[in-house]
Amino acid sequence: MADMKAFIFPRYILDQSLGIHADRARGPFLQAVANGLALNLLGLVALDSCRRRRLLGLPAFFLLGALPVAILATKTRAVWVAFAGSIVVLLFFTPSRRLRRACISLAVAGCLGLAAMLVIADHHRSLSERLEESGPVKFRLAVYHAGWEMFLKKPLSGWGARAMQTELSNRISDFHQDRYYFHNTYLEILVQYGVPGLGLYLWLVTDLFRISRKRHRSRCSPDGTFMDEQFRSLWPLIVAVYLVNGSFVVMNYQFVNGFLFTLAGVLVAQNRGHAQAVNALPS
Repeated sequence: MADMKAFIFPRYILDQSLGIHADRARGPFLQAVANGLALNLLGLVALDSCRRRRLLGLPAFFLLGALPVAILATKTRAVWVAFAGSIVVLLFFTPSRRLRRACISLAVAGCLGLAAMLVIADHHRSLSERLEESGPVKFRLAVYHAGWEMFLKKPLSGWGARAMQTELSNRISDFHQDRYYFHNTYLEILVQYGVPGLGLYLWLVTDLFRISRKRHRSRCSPDGTFMDEQFRSLWPLIVAVYLVNGSFVVMNYQFVNGFLFTLAGVLVAQNRGHAQAVNALPS
């Protein structure tokens, strides 16, 4: 946001011939939605650390000030909406007063950061242009329309990756690209693998939500430790943020998936440890 691009971008990103890549704060991971999602998920985990009193003082102050600015710097509307929604949900539904205070501080810092950006002419113009930008929306609507028609033609078998790209190129005439992306995880699964593929994906999503159910809560993590019972109450929100962002990008970014499924694996391990401890008790 201070225009110190040499400290953020790899050198090849600074090549102006790459167009919007040099204008949007994508960083070395290149994809704004994926970066914003990672920031959102890591921010929720950090807020839980504030709740557990593991993140205090200057580090907590720096986090609460830097996180909203980093989210704004993605210049991506989907990321903004998902982040704001997650903070609002925590603010009104968390039982932890400390977490609510952290959310209020985060919201205040975000408003101050936005106000500061609006005061600076360059940033004000940049954000306004991003909010008014309609080209990407028109392109996505064209891809969505073509993709839905393709799904209706092959709802069960799907098209497969190679045939899907060829058919998209034939159906989209207003835009010309070497490769088309749906920018929607669920539509791409439907078109590429059909209803059975989406069914398997929803099965996986259902299991992600189920691993934090009350009857599976682990006694191996006392209150105040990482992934205690209050963290398990936060887990459905983490999964929901992931799914919301999946509506605006195809979620095939390894660093995001690796982070989410690592957390899920630890929760599953806790559940199994608790089940083994219960089974070992004398009847």
